[in-house]
Amino acid sequence: MDKLIYAFLSVTEGHDKANLLPAGMKGIAGVDLQTVYFEDISAVFSDIQRGELVSDKSNAMAYAGVVEALSLHFTLLPVRFGSLIATTDAITKIMERNYNEIQSNLRKVENKVEFGLKIFCDSEKIKGELRAKTEAEQPSEPLQHTEHSIYRDYLNKKLKEHRFEELLLAHVDMIIQDITTHLAQLNPLHKFKKMMTETNIIDAFFLLEKNKNDGLINAVKELQNRYDGLHFMLTGPWPPYNFVDITIK
Repeated sequence: MDKLIYAFLSVTEGHDKANLLPAGMKGIAGVDLQTVYFEDISAVFSDIQRGELVSDKSNAMAYAGVVEALSLHFTLLPVRFGSLIATTDAITKIMERNYNEIQSNLRKVENKVEFGLKIFCDSEKIKGELRAKTEAEQPSEPLQHTEHSIYRDYLNKKLKEHRFEELLLAHVDMIIQDITTHLAQLNPLHKFKKMMTETNIIDAFFLLEKNKNDGLINAVKELQNRYDGLHFMLTGPWPPYNFVDITIK
């Protein structure tokens, strides 16, 4: 029977290790959750047959539900869904080998929550607006001295496309800079991903203190009002999925 790990927890002196988990909490498929300890950290896991763990939406949501429920009671580090370890002793050895990194990450996320921010737009519309603005300010000059007009037209077209892609990326960078400046007073840790799709131009994650949640929500509303052509979608608070930086040894 393998062990499916959900999270590493910070266990303080005030917690009774014999009754650590909230009453009635179950793992995937309704299996009882268990804990194993090393020093002042704990791993929460449940038993499962390796062949029975299916990576589908239902199990992923059940896993996320366990992690979220635990995060209401503990400082924790979520473990990637589907992480199976052969024995309880092996889990303990993992905690022992990686103790310093686990503790460092637990301190980083203590009393903090994660929010996600997706920004959507019509990228073709923005490119069109950037194109019109650029051509009005400085009409582009076509390539000269190309022997065959068919090649000249093709190269000019590709050159223009490349220029507008660069303009779009510069526009996205400007938005990211505006966001970081606007949120500076909240002092969040942040991560940004650009151009996830043609419409999802920014995917951002923020880790901030729990008592600053309302500040972030209000700041995103202000940013939404500033950018009429963009749609800001804020989600959270979540456990710190995107701020766990551990390479398990």
